[in-house]
Amino acid sequence: MHEISIVIDSYALNFETARKIALAVAGQEEEEPMVIAWNDRNKDKHSPSCLQCEIKGAPGWEIYGRNHGSRLRISFNGGEYVFFCS
Repeated sequence: MHEISIVIDSYALNFETARKIALAVAGQEEEEPMVIAWNDRNKDKHSPSCLQCEIKGAPGWEIYGRNHGSRLRISFNGGEYVFFCS
């Protein structure tokens, strides 16, 4: 899995804009990319949200993303938003 870190400053980044950018980046190599898992640190929300486990310090949504077909982990502004994309 490739990990991409994107920093956007001087702009009020929100979840939907970050998601669109992540899909655009993932779409460079995949015709129809899909978000497999995500985290919004500001709102303390993630998907899948039903996962309450933690393995070796990694939250359940991240474990799910790594183990369900993601090829990219795209992080914005030091983890403010994180997307696992196919």
